[in-house]
Amino acid sequence: DLMSTKEAQEQIVANMKKWQKIENASVSSTGRVIEKTENPIVRLVMEIIQRDSQMHYRVQELIADSLTTKAITLTPEEVGDVWGLIEKHIALEKQTIELAKSSLRAIEGKKGLVVQGYLLEYLLRDEEKHDVILAKLDEVKKGMYPYG
Repeated sequence: DLMSTKEAQEQIVANMKKWQKIENASVSSTGRVIEKTENPIVRLVMEIIQRDSQMHYRVQELIADSLTTKAITLTPEEVGDVWGLIEKHIALEKQTIELAKSSLRAIEGKKGLVVQGYLLEYLLRDEEKHDVILAKLDEVKKGMYPYG
């Protein structure tokens, strides 16, 4: 039996609050690792995760707020005003993805470049993620205003 929209909203809000506590624990946890090591790779990876956790916390906050205090809208005007700039940014992301792929092809099979490959894979995934969330923003805009 399906839950009502109100029940679903309440569950999402409760989940976001729990999740935020875990993100805070993640920030502390990565901080402890950073304090204990001088290794530049381990430190960098922990800093990446720490920053991601801080961003996740903000996203969870917006999700919870949108269901409890203020509805979120994305009007065609709001998006329209900046969509040209967003499209320019999407073109930049495509360039960074190409550079990451080109770099990974260059080091393919090179035994001494494992760390560089590891970090390049991370950069590629992150740039691809940016590309996807920008493309989905267009879908959200169209979904809210299918005739806009």
